[in-house]
Amino acid sequence: QVQLVEFGGGLVQPGESARLSCAASGSIFSIAVMGWYRQAQGKQRELVAEIATGGTTNYADSVKGRFTVSRDNAATFSLQMNSLKPDDTAVYYCYVQTRVVALNKKYDYWGQGTRVTVPS
Repeated sequence: QVQLVEFGGGLVQPGESARLSCAASGSIFSIAVMGWYRQAQGKQRELVAEIATGGTTNYADSVKGRFTVSRDNAATFSLQMNSLKPDDTAVYYCYVQTRVVALNKKYDYWGQGTRVTVPS
């Protein structure tokens, strides 16, 4: 019921910045959380940043002070990445969580993934 399309990514030099965007469509009015995960080669997928509809944010320790997640409008959100490092190299996935409170249900939806490569 929710489709996510990611924009951005690619090759970024160390110390430079990049911005990823995620556009949601479909049943977007029950979105409770928007955020980003990443998966590096040989590692498990990990949470990078997320933002709830109330404005509360949560960041991985490795990106605090460098990355910022923001909600641009009801259906679009972004990840600003500054001071990129080689260990930021990963495939980044945007996601949203919808909630049907009356049924006590939660649903997760994922973007297609976009690769960010920061060479050593």
